[in-house]
Amino acid sequence: MYKRLSAVLFPIVTLFMIGAFVWGYQENQEKNAVLIKAENQYQRAFHDLSYHMDRLHSELGNTLAVSSSSNSMHRKGLINVWRLTSEAQNEINQLPLTMLPFNKTEELLSRISNFSYQTSMRNLDKEPLSKDELKNLKTLYKNSADITKDLQDVQSKVISNRLRWMDVESAMVSAEKAMDNTIIDGFKTVDKRVGEYPELNWGPAVSSMYEKRSVKMLSGIPVSKEDIKRKAAKFANAGSNASIQVTENGKGTDWESYTATVKSHHLPAVISMDFTKKGGLLIGYHDNRNIGKKSVTIQQAKLKADRFLKNKGYKDMTAVTADQYGNMGNLTYVYNQEGVLVYPEKITVRVGLDNGEVTGFQASDYVYVHKEGKRQIPKPKMTMDEVRKKLNPEFKETYSRTALIKDDQSKEVLCYEFGGNINGTRYRLYMDTSDGSEKIVEELKSSDLQAAVK
Repeated sequence: MYKRLSAVLFPIVTLFMIGAFVWGYQENQEKNAVLIKAENQYQRAFHDLSYHMDRLHSELGNTLAVSSSSNSMHRKGLINVWRLTSEAQNEINQLPLTMLPFNKTEELLSRISNFSYQTSMRNLDKEPLSKDELKNLKTLYKNSADITKDLQDVQSKVISNRLRWMDVESAMVSAEKAMDNTIIDGFKTVDKRVGEYPELNWGPAVSSMYEKRSVKMLSGIPVSKEDIKRKAAKFANAGSNASIQVTENGKGTDWESYTATVKSHHLPAVISMDFTKKGGLLIGYHDNRNIGKKSVTIQQAKLKADRFLKNKGYKDMTAVTADQYGNMGNLTYVYNQEGVLVYPEKITVRVGLDNGEVTGFQASDYVYVHKEGKRQIPKPKMTMDEVRKKLNPEFKETYSRTALIKDDQSKEVLCYEFGGNINGTRYRLYMDTSDGSEKIVEELKSSDLQAAVK
């Protein structure tokens, strides 16, 4: 009996063992194929990074080599610098450097990219490169030579010693603190060198992109927790018996603020609010009520949001965009000064589409930018009809108005805003009131159009 059973089971077990071996072999082959593919991608990105940094150094030199009055060559050179820094940034993002301190080099490339783009986009015939900008280019030319040399040293070691990037990834995720990997040490050297470079004067356009808001930008005196309790109770209409807890955030930093949590039998749910410590200005509001099934339109909710902002003291606000996500809606409002929409002063309002009531808003842009009293808005040099003639003849206008925006160089510019259709798509165009040039073009959703036409 055992002989017959063995005769039956032996070939079956043998088949299972052969199948397991084949399956394991295939799995190992697939794993190796994935690892080889990843290694090849890392190697390609690294060698491309070294190549593009060398090209960046050469392009900076070419830009400096021409006459200071060669504006067309400066533009061409700066566009190439922007393209090469973009390539280098893309290649850095493809390398396993998330756990490796390389942020200073990435920030430098980001600033070079923004500086070269912003400078090349302006009219260099009217506003040629300044002495400071030429000085920046000379410094960047020297610095890029150092970075390129360090990367090429690492590249030489990678090639001669046949180093693998998969070993770098393993070393960085290892629990061991000591990482004596050649590639890791090389990138640390590059980042350390970049961190020692003196800060350049990038100009207001680029500097504003990296400018961090802080309480130092605000006027007013610091307020106490009791002041915040009174402000929170009043804003939430919580009543005299409300329970209000206030916590202090970021003490001793540039981000000092308070968070107030309000509970009351007058309120359907807990409400939380964020206030600046300096001046006690409300920057965030959140109603934690559960949102039911959608039963109102975004336009109906917009009318309630209009009343909410007006009742809470935010006067002269105009809705300019509207988005829907399931049973929630988001509206963006900007300050309206005598018919001019001031886009930098904006408030984002969240509404529940079950009943259209406001469930929260974010007002940090408004708080940090809004000016007491009237803004000094420049007078247009061209009329709207004169600028309208510069529109594409196929553009079918649906509305127009005047707006103050920030352009690509973070400068405030007075524009005429035209909404309309072309090629089957809705667009919003902002055209400079001084010369009729296009400053910003953006696609317009149907809900935005309905929000825009008040």
